[in-house]
Amino acid sequence: MTRRIAVVVLLALSGAWVCAQEVKPVPKDSIRISIPGCAKGAVFTVGLRTAEEPGSINLPEGTHMHMNGPKKILSDIKAHEGVRIELSGIVKRMDLQPDAMSVGKGVSISQGVPRSAPTTGGAPVPSQIQIDVEGWRQIPGDCRVR
Repeated sequence: MTRRIAVVVLLALSGAWVCAQEVKPVPKDSIRISIPGCAKGAVFTVGLRTAEEPGSINLPEGTHMHMNGPKKILSDIKAHEGVRIELSGIVKRMDLQPDAMSVGKGVSISQGVPRSAPTTGGAPVPSQIQIDVEGWRQIPGDCRVR
């Protein structure tokens, strides 16, 4: 009898572990990335890639991304301002091609003119990359003050 109970408990615990390992699926128009840099408020600034923290995508140093995500994760990141972090999340592929314009599902046109959004003053402002934050970790180094 005790052996049956032990087997049932073991199966229940292993099932809970498998459920905790599930990863959110990535939409077809998006990509999951991890990138080193620094955060300040809701803005993440891409930092210099190193051999230790190469990231999963090549974005120029200094690129700004607006972070969206669960309040707990964003407040944890805000508590670590001033230290380098590696951010993981989902970004729309279109946001990574700043000179392309979407004209339909999976179709874009590029003419070499940066995509921009008008402001009230009439001067165009480049659109900012949006990242849906899934996680982060602290990495060695400090953030430079600019």
